[in-house]
Amino acid sequence: MTDSRIATARLGATGPEVGVQGLGCMGMSFGYGPSDADESRATLERALELGVTLYDTADAYGAGENERFLSPFFKAHRDEVVIATKFALAIPPDDPTRRIIRNDTPYIRQAVEASLRRLDVDVIDLYYMHRRDVNVPIEETVGTMAELVREGKVKHLGLSEITGGELRAAQAVHPIAAVQSEWSLFSRDIEANVVPTARELGVALVPYSPLGRGFLTGSFAKAEDLTAGDFRRQQPRYTGENATANAALLDPIRKVAEAYGATPGQIALAWVQQQAAVHDLPVIPIPGTRKPTRVEENAGATRIVLSGEELALLDPIAAQVAGDRYADMRFASAGRE
Repeated sequence: MTDSRIATARLGATGPEVGVQGLGCMGMSFGYGPSDADESRATLERALELGVTLYDTADAYGAGENERFLSPFFKAHRDEVVIATKFALAIPPDDPTRRIIRNDTPYIRQAVEASLRRLDVDVIDLYYMHRRDVNVPIEETVGTMAELVREGKVKHLGLSEITGGELRAAQAVHPIAAVQSEWSLFSRDIEANVVPTARELGVALVPYSPLGRGFLTGSFAKAEDLTAGDFRRQQPRYTGENATANAALLDPIRKVAEAYGATPGQIALAWVQQQAAVHDLPVIPIPGTRKPTRVEENAGATRIVLSGEELALLDPIAAQVAGDRYADMRFASAGRE
């Protein structure tokens, strides 16, 4: 692994220049079981050294704890980083364990002020609608988000888990810099409508879980391998017979990895990175990690270019995956296409 910085790309026609790979920060304080704060801070610093400049969080990650955790790092490197956070998953006052989707104007205004306070910044570089409330017109939601841009609270707008039609309607209200959705060798549903629409409109794709939530790296083979607090234990793909069937799908990835002297995770990431060329649009994946060595490994994947034969070998994997990516797909774009 060399220390050369990764390449850069523009985050859509209207967005900033960022490293071609970002960093998903959720697991540093939420979702994947216990974490080491010092190691996570070292990971943030190492990522920046390698040219990773897009850092992704959300108000829902640990009920704001992830934003608070990241704040000192952002303040120390404010001119070097692009801060992305999200709104929409509200906590009901009567049940702090639940989340409800809200896209209404009063909630958005409340959410952005809370995120600005927790992050301790004057402006959010990229502000996403985290999930879609189908009871609120997308034009109304994006209209409110556009007001935040005009007021100087937000620089660029993003949408997460939206359909191609919803993206087109949103773009008619205000330029959208990025669409975030799950995209990996295991999850390719967005290629049918979202990706072509984003290409047409000049919108970047920001794939989350490009490593299949770690499954594509071989770091775990079934839900029982994970700690009790890990939310992946509730995802259909990693439980029971689904997990067994899906583990068998990793063999082609391992085969390609051996040819490059790389890890399976690097090949899975290289495949996602290469979708920028395949589909002719900016693709900035945000693999999540809490270890400096992993961020080095992930950055190395940006320098692997797979051959046509290797892409063909990996192509059939997604169609064979057992189980949906969420137990309830109503809140994913594929559930509404």
